[in-house]
Amino acid sequence: MVKPIVVLFAALALSACGEGPTSKRPAEAAAAPSLVEAAKLDATLREFVESGQLLGVSALVYERDREAYFGAFGVADREANRPMRRDTLVRIYSMTKPVTGVALMRLFDEGKFQLDDPVAKYAPEFASLRVYAGLDAAGQPRFEAPHREVTIRDLMRHTAGFTSGENDTSPVGEMFRKADPLALENTLAQMAQKLGQLPLLYQPGTRWLYSPAVDVQAFLVERLSGERFDEYLRKYIFEPLRMSDTRYVVSVEDRERLAVVYVRSDEGAFSPLTEGAVVRVNEEGTPLKPGGWGLVSTLDDYMRFSRMLLNDGELDGVRILSSEAVRLMSTNAMPSDVGDTSWLPNKGQVGFGIDVAVRIAPPANRDEASGAVGEFFWDGYANTLFWIYPANDIAAVLFTQYVPFGEVPLHKAFRDAIYEKDPEASALTKPAAVSPSS
Repeated sequence: MVKPIVVLFAALALSACGEGPTSKRPAEAAAAPSLVEAAKLDATLREFVESGQLLGVSALVYERDREAYFGAFGVADREANRPMRRDTLVRIYSMTKPVTGVALMRLFDEGKFQLDDPVAKYAPEFASLRVYAGLDAAGQPRFEAPHREVTIRDLMRHTAGFTSGENDTSPVGEMFRKADPLALENTLAQMAQKLGQLPLLYQPGTRWLYSPAVDVQAFLVERLSGERFDEYLRKYIFEPLRMSDTRYVVSVEDRERLAVVYVRSDEGAFSPLTEGAVVRVNEEGTPLKPGGWGLVSTLDDYMRFSRMLLNDGELDGVRILSSEAVRLMSTNAMPSDVGDTSWLPNKGQVGFGIDVAVRIAPPANRDEASGAVGEFFWDGYANTLFWIYPANDIAAVLFTQYVPFGEVPLHKAFRDAIYEKDPEASALTKPAAVSPSS
């Protein structure tokens, strides 16, 4: 990818964890030359389709509160020969997470909780957590008490201690897969009940690891608001922002706008993804409405969400979050002593705030994607991406629909095409990386 009502102290506490975003400078931004060149972006995106690296791609960029670029190339559905369009519905997967963060931070703005409150204060389902401590002499798993309680801040920055079960060969991973708390047949309350009975993989606050923590955030939205999570999103985020196409379930009449997710083989061939929860959740009304993934959206809808964040929590006279909440969301909150950050990209250059990554140092060389200090962003499983660059008043949304993640250098090329004229942010202006053998 918020803030409290006793905001100043929380802001100071979070700022102590790391660098915040560059504050927006409207006068300077207005005087600076535009970074967005439509012809360059067209050529960049079109090449991915014409070369066969992608089947379809689209993008929307706002700069200084106006539309600076829109482009769509290729197909959303190859088999039906449906083109990628502006109103194409795509599965945004983990770009659901910042939406969940905003929902929970709305309740923070209302004084319903503080970031360092224990999760168990509001969810006793998590009051008896134990932590995996390795194997004993007989090869059996050992468990110990948490060194401290899991806080809501831990949930929002992925330091809570949960495992996702994916690629986790420990006994905790096996226990998670057996319990299957994120089965689509579970409600969020049932998910929390099952997850709260499982041990943590690591001590809270000691690692950054992607996990169901954002689904627990969604559960807390339900617990604190008394409303079903998807209804809360609709009433307090989607309808006020006029995001009429963003939702969990696609109606029958809108299915023809839904893009197909393709699996890209090692040889570059594409086949439709047809199995698994990642497909089902958008096509039928399952009980689980995940906080970490599951929404569909359009370019214009997600841009309205992005512009709200860029505009300090407000869009077209409608305030969703306080400006202090947005600052908290976009400030690096990673503890300085966390050395294990899993696959979080560009270690040392990218930190993490509240459900979004935060750039804290410029790219080191041209092998990295361009990016500006103070930018915050996140992406999705099917290679969608959004980012916000407050200092130059830019919001960008990029859509495509293929897996696995990152097989095509789309994100780097798109970023480089926008940031090329910004020497502080452009990786293209840095020396090439030198290999140890050279």
